[in-house]
Formats: sequence, C-alpha cells, structure tokens
Amino acid sequence: MKLYLNATSPYARVVRIALLEKQLEDICTLVWVDPWASPDVLLAVNPGAKVPVLEISPHLAVSETLLILDYLEAHYPAIALYPDRAQTLHWLGLGLGLIDAAFTTVISRKHETESASSMLSQRRLQALKRLLAALDQDLPAPADHSITISQIMVAVALDYLAFRLPDIQWQPQYPALAQWYHEILAWESFCQTTFS
Repeated sequence: MKLYLNATSPYARVVRIALLEKQLEDICTLVWVDPWASPDVLLAVNPGAKVPVLEISPHLAVSETLLILDYLEAHYPAIALYPDRAQTLHWLGLGLGLIDAAFTTVISRKHETESASSMLSQRRLQALKRLLAALDQDLPAPADHSITISQIMVAVALDYLAFRLPDIQWQPQYPALAQWYHEILAWESFCQTTFS
C-alpha cells in the first residue's frame, strides 16, 4: 500500500495516525506530495489532486479520509478503531466538522480575497465556536490503552486549530477540552505525525 499525503493536511494526518495505531506502517509506503502543485504521481491515483489517497494496488486507490478509514477498518480489523460505532460516529462527525471549518478558513485566508467580515467567514467562525462548545460539553472518553478514530479525529482537529489558526484561542475558554487534547497529543502516534 501507498499513502499519498503532505505534512500539513489534517485529513492525511488522521489516516496516518490510524495506520500507526493499526500497526500497518510497515506495509504502507508514505508518498509525500504537494497537492497544490498537482504532481503527476498524485493525479495518477486521484484526478481530484487531493490528499490523502491510499493506493491499495496498481490501478486501485481510495481517496477521501472517511472512505480510507472505512477500508482500513474493514480489511485490517485486528486493532479496531470503531469500538462503539454509534458514539464513535457522533464524535467523528464533530471532529470532522471542526477540521472542515478550520481547513476552509485557512484556505480562504491563504488563497482568496475573502474578508474576515464576509458572511462565509463569519459562518465558519461561528461553526468553529459551536463545535468547540459541543465537544467541551460532550468530551470523547480519555484514551486509556487504546485510541478510537473519533479521538484521533477530534485531537487532530484541535491540533490543526493550534497550528493554522492560533488566533482562535479556544483553550482558555474550554479547559476540560484543552486538558483532554494535551493528553491525547502525548500518544506516540501523535508525536510521530506533528504538523510541519
């Protein structure tokens, strides 16, 4: 298998952490690409030029984070990342929503001329605040001896906020969520995959 990724994609980081937690890193080669440059090697496996992409075999690749996670869970079930499916999917949705809102904010600030006061900008900011409040009220369980995909998704989302949107100072407002986040960041799979 090959995982096409870059070092700043929160979506790719979620998949990379899942691979590490499932102990699949030895059978998966990492292929570092810049999706914004649309390199031929990426276009060959994903004409949409997005990461992550998991190439399972020549001419067979899975794109989109949730689809890749589903594939890994179905084909490598020995270490399960979805223990309580309903609750896991609930937190997974909150974490993915947080990543989506943060990512689109970063991209719009970087590549578009959208003002911070535009309706879309304000809508994303309000979504970020609501999602942080919801997570603070309903924290994923702490990671004991294993970690779930929802814990990975939420922690990556929070770390992406710290990395790309430090002006959104959420930690003082949500101390319980901040403590949970710092505990998850200590996991080896998070230490090996820091944003850069």
